[in-house]
Amino acid sequence: MPSASLPTLSRAQIVASHSSRRSCYVTLGDKVYDLTSFLPDHPGGDDLILDYAGKDVSEIIVDPLSHTHSEAAYEILEDALVGFLPPDEAVVVAPSKSSTKTPNGTSAPTYAATGMSSAEDLSVPTDLTADFKKHKFIDLNKPMLMQVWRGNFTKRFYLEQVHRPRHYKGGDSAPLFGNFLEPLSKTAWWVIPMIWLPCITYGLNRASEGLPSRDIAMWFSLGLAIWTLLEYVLHRFLFHLDEWLPDNNHALTVHFLLHGIHHYLPMDRYRLVMPPTLFIALATPFWKVAHTIFYWNWYIATAVYCGGIFGYVCYDLTHYFLHHKNLPSYYKELKKYHLQHHFADYENGFGVTSRFWDRVFGTELPPLPQKTA
Repeated sequence: MPSASLPTLSRAQIVASHSSRRSCYVTLGDKVYDLTSFLPDHPGGDDLILDYAGKDVSEIIVDPLSHTHSEAAYEILEDALVGFLPPDEAVVVAPSKSSTKTPNGTSAPTYAATGMSSAEDLSVPTDLTADFKKHKFIDLNKPMLMQVWRGNFTKRFYLEQVHRPRHYKGGDSAPLFGNFLEPLSKTAWWVIPMIWLPCITYGLNRASEGLPSRDIAMWFSLGLAIWTLLEYVLHRFLFHLDEWLPDNNHALTVHFLLHGIHHYLPMDRYRLVMPPTLFIALATPFWKVAHTIFYWNWYIATAVYCGGIFGYVCYDLTHYFLHHKNLPSYYKELKKYHLQHHFADYENGFGVTSRFWDRVFGTELPPLPQKTA
């Protein structure tokens, strides 16, 4: 924190100068917080914090219509405390009439399955040493994969632990392989459109050799619609194969690689989208399925397949943004819904891009109980 003795700037002006992604300060009353390292981990998206960089957050932090925060949010703030403003420079804000909540005065249920009560809990840094000492599951200071492979965990213990989210602080990723394979387990969100959109374009171009544009649009749309169902089925019956999972190390390790690691470390931004190598392994059989179902016309099958792959791209990008970006109103509700799947009830709420199939199959998550003062 810059010295208060600087003659040309007040402390409030110095705080206001820290208003970028490289150095982001906010104030809450007379307290000054450095949230720079927390930006990648904010479940509301880093853009929302940056909108208030260098400013006071007293109103927004208790605004129920915008971004109500839980007790965990105030715990995170206290860890980021770097100084204080003099009384004559502190912003004093009267409590909002629309909210009966005050800082550190909120209460919320703790869900037994996850040990959490709110989306903010997903971003509370885990004490890695204390967590391993208490649960004897995975030491996040070491590569995870071989710990699962050699752990001899029972299925029951493994599922209890993998669905109790941890957070590896600072926007970094916990080690998975611990060797030259490590980069293959991490994928930045922009890799997905960069790789697959050109492939989709090429596929549609090939389909246009045998189909008019109107027919391509129709079959492409069918593929997109099929993907929405496939998204639900894969999430519910492959990624959450919990009940039918064999009780052995091989099965638990595969589960961990496919989806368990995401529930264990849900805010890891480099393991939120599917690595291209894994997607190729999953997508190749569907190429054959599409051309088997639409066997009478190769061009139709290709257009349908391209629609499905485009649906996957939309899914992966939506999934990333739900965890790490501030979104328009429709997606804000979808964000709350998906994060509820992580911190409250992982056995329901399998839709990511929409709730439609959850409603059809009776797995829609109920509204969260209202927090009380």
